[in-house]
Amino acid sequence: MAKPSAAWAQKRWLFPLLVALSLSLSTALAFLLRAAFDSSCDRHTFVVPDNRFDSGRTAGGAGNGLADRNPLGFMKSKRVLLVSHELSLSGGPLLLMELAFLLRGVGAEVCWITNQKPSGTDEVVDNLEHKMLGRGVQVLSAKGQEAVGTALKADLVVLNTAVAGKWLDAVLKENVHQVLPKVLWWIHEMRGHYFKMDYVKHLPLVTGAMIDSHVTAEYWKNRTQERLKIKMPDTYVVHLGNSKELMDVAEDSVAKRVLREHVRESLGVRNDDIIFGLINSVSRGKGQDLFLRAFYESLQLIQEKKLVVPSLHAVIVGSDMTAQTKFESELRDFVALKKIQNRVHFVNKTLTVAPYLAAIDVLVQNSQARGECFGRITIEAMAFQLPVLGTSAGGTTEIVVNGSTGLLHPVGKEGISPLAKNIVKLATHVERRLTMGKRGYERVKVMFLERHMAHRIAAVLKDVLQKAKNHRHW
Repeated sequence: MAKPSAAWAQKRWLFPLLVALSLSLSTALAFLLRAAFDSSCDRHTFVVPDNRFDSGRTAGGAGNGLADRNPLGFMKSKRVLLVSHELSLSGGPLLLMELAFLLRGVGAEVCWITNQKPSGTDEVVDNLEHKMLGRGVQVLSAKGQEAVGTALKADLVVLNTAVAGKWLDAVLKENVHQVLPKVLWWIHEMRGHYFKMDYVKHLPLVTGAMIDSHVTAEYWKNRTQERLKIKMPDTYVVHLGNSKELMDVAEDSVAKRVLREHVRESLGVRNDDIIFGLINSVSRGKGQDLFLRAFYESLQLIQEKKLVVPSLHAVIVGSDMTAQTKFESELRDFVALKKIQNRVHFVNKTLTVAPYLAAIDVLVQNSQARGECFGRITIEAMAFQLPVLGTSAGGTTEIVVNGSTGLLHPVGKEGISPLAKNIVKLATHVERRLTMGKRGYERVKVMFLERHMAHRIAAVLKDVLQKAKNHRHW
């Protein structure tokens, strides 16, 4: 690690405060519905028009319309049960936790169940449960009469991920059909092995499904019909949105500068160097191996063409050597083999992504196969005015405008050379990099803010609650 600079020493007292703030903001995520209405009746996919929520404010800041009230206020005193297949630092559980906090914020009674827990003590699970308890979320055992009774009394039950469907029969048993009419099933998966009847046999009978992108919703519609011969329920396409807290930091030049200096100093990277960062759990599906191959190829291109550019670095945030995975060992072996240890940096997985977004210059979203269902880190990076180099697959194509807010490349080995060339393009054209970052930020301001999310998720929950109510009276 480089010796701390005098300037940093004067600012060091700010860092703990900023990190504490970023801990909550990096996970403050929710949902954003597309601003259009799909009239195709046989698709059963619903989105909400924007003008439904338009309302002005007075010059003094006080308003008299819907925009001035919390749109989730109708959930006050409602009983909500959230069922997650696991409790970890992965996207699905963290998103469900954020929904729990949003609902608690308006006075809903929220209970949480984790269907699968480690057999022994787990620090991550303990910390996340402690955080929920501190926000007034009741944490229940996945099994037993208390879980059954809570499900029967709840106004709304949210199942998180396809795997959570195993909880229905295993715990509710003969009571399952009383609960299905008030279930909203939130699905994030894009992998084929999740299409098992053991997981989703009750899917056609729930009130609705909530899916993170149009690409994923279409995939689930086709896959369930072709492979399982079942029909999707009414489906709500949901995009994520950045929290106000994250936007506050992203728009605070002083906070970003302090975080940037600290992280770069800890990595031994100079301020003028260019960092390409991939922030995701380390796994083959996230494409860290192909990114590192592209990064190495970009260094070769720069050398062959004798281009004059600042030193390039690659940062992999999401490492976990305690798990001793074969894949991560392969990544580190490749770095050593190519002798680029001074340019590639591995950072442990963390909830606190804001410091790394402030420190890097370009985000690489390299998820493989069908890509990300959505990819929340993408809109977080765009909020920090970072261009995105992403795979042309999944939800990334619904976020990144190719050639405007970033550059897309194919998945698989075919994408290595295009990604390498895109790395060189952004490394050698500062203005293009900055312009793309600004356009990405503008897109976030139009589509991916908390105020957009708040109204639209409220519309989804209202619809689901009304359908559940109609079923009880039927």
